[in-house]
Amino acid sequence: MDSLIRIAPGALTIGRPLPWDVFDADGNVLLRQGYVIQTNTQLEQLFERGRFKPRKIERKKEKIQEDQRQRNPFADYADLLATLEATLNAITSEDPSAQKRLLGLARMLERTCQEAPEASLALVHLYSIGPTIYEQILFYGILCHFTARAFGLDEKRTSVLTAAALTANLALVPVADQLNASTRVLTDDQRAVIRKHPHRSIQALTSAGITNKLLLKIIAQHHEQADGSGYPEGLSGTDILPEAEILALSERYVAMITKRAYRNRMTITAARKLIATLGDGKVRPAIPRSLLQVLGEYPPGMLVRLDNNEVGVVTGRAVRARGPFVKAIFGPRGNRYSGTFERDTSVPEYNIQGAEEPEEMPSMDFSLLWGFSN
Repeated sequence: MDSLIRIAPGALTIGRPLPWDVFDADGNVLLRQGYVIQTNTQLEQLFERGRFKPRKIERKKEKIQEDQRQRNPFADYADLLATLEATLNAITSEDPSAQKRLLGLARMLERTCQEAPEASLALVHLYSIGPTIYEQILFYGILCHFTARAFGLDEKRTSVLTAAALTANLALVPVADQLNASTRVLTDDQRAVIRKHPHRSIQALTSAGITNKLLLKIIAQHHEQADGSGYPEGLSGTDILPEAEILALSERYVAMITKRAYRNRMTITAARKLIATLGDGKVRPAIPRSLLQVLGEYPPGMLVRLDNNEVGVVTGRAVRARGPFVKAIFGPRGNRYSGTFERDTSVPEYNIQGAEEPEEMPSMDFSLLWGFSN
């Protein structure tokens, strides 16, 4: 089939959920998105036999059309990442379509978050083990959207923040994966690149004709800290935009729960506890509170053990006196269920006993668990 593209070496990783469905050369599904590759042999077989099927969006030459389909964050994940990469490339190459592409991508991501909030938040946690720089940037956008609304920003400012989250690290894209994979202490040159990235990202955006003052100011300030210890200007207090602090906290949370070559990742439970201590003068106290409100005690995509000893994945946050909601995937004796069973954890039998945070996620059909048709 012409629409199937061979999987490139390096696109898949052992111990990490597949980012998309994998097909054979005839278009038959080999493995569903969410399957976790266990061995090198499986990996080699997939590179030999596997294909994935990109969804093509037809565009007129001078117009970037916005996709109006019903959003399924899991089915759209690969397309969101490809669109993000194309958008950032358009900015760095000063393509005349760069601004339209960025606005279209920001709207697409916001619409996804609005139509499927639980599944959108789940992406951040299901793919947090070893994300690429593009995945990290996508996670920043998702978290910024939800945190801004919880903080009370209006729709327009939230949209500008989402666009800023998607572009603030533009200057780091060429080196980020290399830095994350390095086990050595950063060199002075690497530290300089990191400290200068807000300014260099702004330069690339303005050269591409993207000059929204609020967007550029958010990017310029997103490494400042309220106590004056940040960079590049050493701003303090209310001189720093709340949007910039929301972006900084979103980046920090993703960094906490992300595995890097030079350190282990923090558990989601530990990351939430640390965020709760951040209203200490380095950030407006309402901003970490807003992020914690968004995540809930058990964020979507997190594995938990129930009082009946089942293990499942959180698919929905608590609503009023009900939930969080969990899809049980392992029985009390550790047996894998052939299907899934929804549990309302406000029911005593299904109360959450605690978090299960393995270094390797079990295989799951994400779309099925969240109720989307494949």
